[in-house]
Amino acid sequence: MRDQLEDIEAGRYLSDPDPVKRAQIQMRQPLPKRFYKDVTVTQVDDGFSVQLDGKPVRTPGKALLAVPTQPAAELLAAEFDAQQETINPVSMPVVRLVNTAIDGVATDLQAVLEDVMRFSGSDLVCYRADAPQELVQRQADAWDPILDWAQTTLGARFILGEGIMHVAQPREAVTAVGIWLKQREDAFRLSSIHLMTSLTGSALIALAVEAGAITPDEGWKIAHVDEDWTNEHWGEDAEATARRIARRKDFDAAVALADAIKA
Repeated sequence: MRDQLEDIEAGRYLSDPDPVKRAQIQMRQPLPKRFYKDVTVTQVDDGFSVQLDGKPVRTPGKALLAVPTQPAAELLAAEFDAQQETINPVSMPVVRLVNTAIDGVATDLQAVLEDVMRFSGSDLVCYRADAPQELVQRQADAWDPILDWAQTTLGARFILGEGIMHVAQPREAVTAVGIWLKQREDAFRLSSIHLMTSLTGSALIALAVEAGAITPDEGWKIAHVDEDWTNEHWGEDAEATARRIARRKDFDAAVALADAIKA
């Protein structure tokens, strides 16, 4: 049993970072059998942990799978409990994210914080189309409120550019993002923000969602203005659509964990 759980925790059933390819690979290999009956949440020194049949779950790095709040632990427990005859790690995004937070992010918070800052230096919402006018207007309607929020709440004023040419953002704007992140400098919140940033291509959208300034649905929608425009005019690609659905699940997991940590 322990070997099976360690295989799952170590990512041996997550053989590709792309969610669609990962699912395709898993269809070619058997998933591990569910080997536990009871899933419980237990209070520990570091907060709350998950136990399977009374035995604590550990991360791939052998650390105790523990989170600061009971709601966060209940998210983890729900994913373990939802497994049926087999265990499908793809359906456990919160567990994967918490493992990353404990084994990776917690060991170097500053590096993750700086990576989000780098995203803000070339943020999606700052790069605008110059034509057609309908797309230009859609981007403005979706993204201008995010820039207004950043300026009002973070004190960060960003510069717009057209096309794909890099625009050097004011040092003060990126620094303001860093100051805001410092207030959220724990492994779980930073991991959630970083994942949302990576999935949307926008640190500012991620920060606005995490702060509750916009809803997760709003954040996800405005992050895909360009993609939706392309789909409307050229049709949807089935593989891209499947990838987007899978990425949305990871995005929702990041939002859920961030909210649960604040609870």
